Amino acid sequence: SLLAFENGIVTSFGLENAQDRGKLFVQSGDETYKNMIIGIHQRPGDLAVNVCKTKALTNMRSATKGITIGITAPIELSLDASVEYIASDELLEVTPSAFRMAKNPSMMGKKAGKGK
Repeated sequence: SLLAFENGIVTSFGLENAQDRGKLFVQSGDETYKNMIIGIHQRPGDLAVNVCKTKALTNMRSATKGITIGITAPIELSLDASVEYIASDELLEVTPSAFRMAKNPSMMGKKAGKGK
């Protein structure tokens, strides 16, 4: 799974970089929190990506300034699809406006202890 690196609001600049890593569940303007599942990673395992990253505002001119990559539409998951997607170490948060998936914080601590 692709995990949110930090708390914040998703930016289009962050999405451009993250969509190279896999398929996303979030769109620009959505709120995220740390370890929230924001997409499907194209390789096995989890990867934390910073979708809240903003573009650095500089006074430097660039030849590639106007070139932008299109942002693909997010995958909309139903309740059933969300339940099928989550693994044993993940949680599903159901609110009236959205379904959000996240890593279980208590399980993350146990995984770190196994490797020692």
